[in-house]
Amino acid sequence: MSMMTTAPSLVPSADLSDTARIAEFVRRASFEATRPSDAELDALAAAAAPGTRIYISAVATHPAAEQIAVAARLRARGFEPVPHLAARNFADHAALDDHLARLAEAGVTQLLVIGGDRDVPAGAFHHAIEAIESGLPQNRGIREIGIAGYPDGHPRVSPIELDRALAAKIEAAAATGLAVHIVTQFTFSAAPILAWVARMRDLGIETPVRVGIAGPASVTTLMRFAAICGVQASLRAFTRQAGLAKHLFAGVAPDAIVRALSAKPLGAVEPHFFTFGGLAATARWSAAVAAGRIALDRAGGFSVSPP
Repeated sequence: MSMMTTAPSLVPSADLSDTARIAEFVRRASFEATRPSDAELDALAAAAAPGTRIYISAVATHPAAEQIAVAARLRARGFEPVPHLAARNFADHAALDDHLARLAEAGVTQLLVIGGDRDVPAGAFHHAIEAIESGLPQNRGIREIGIAGYPDGHPRVSPIELDRALAAKIEAAAATGLAVHIVTQFTFSAAPILAWVARMRDLGIETPVRVGIAGPASVTTLMRFAAICGVQASLRAFTRQAGLAKHLFAGVAPDAIVRALSAKPLGAVEPHFFTFGGLAATARWSAAVAAGRIALDRAGGFSVSPP
């Protein structure tokens, strides 16, 4: 990530192939949201194409009805709502089925199925695979699910356990007639993403991947979410960057990650932006990049030009 406040050393404009690849990569982006305001949805509608996937986080302390209402508003705006389904939040099969029924009424056909952050499950479900194998999502019209990937590792789960769980969820989804893709946790550099994708392919996992990227935000905001989400290896690398301390309240954009990923032949890999700096700001930045309004710099990133 490069500091948004730093003037770039521009690469000669003749290198249009890099610009075109970056724009094409970002055009396929999806976004993460929690409880977007009407103003944010207006900004999103102005910046993102109809049918764009918007993933809606599941917050255990918020009423489930809030997530359903957001899904309905997104569907009404022409987007594809993809709510997180946190298995540990549900007391039993009946509670899960009721939630799925209400999501179906809101026009939901895709989910991101995760275990959830609760230390103590609310009831019978402990892991994402249990919700997948229940058959309840399929019975309520779900046709595709996302599952979680962790390029930077997981603070409580070993790499081999993560690999086994990922393969098991892919197998369970296929066995129950669900299409499946992977959505990864965000990192602060392209290296762990590239290594993780390569390792998945070496393991024979050809599942489409949406790679998690933190959208434009302040450094302090990114550091706070990195600590919450357990992205410690990337956080340590990020905080070692020269001159970071004096930029704690500056903004940073993921231009270096986006440029590095777009340059590699990764196959079915698309960007997924976490909107820590706001859904509207991330959507506007993404739209500018997708339109090719960028100037490459010699540091491996790019700046975004105003319309």
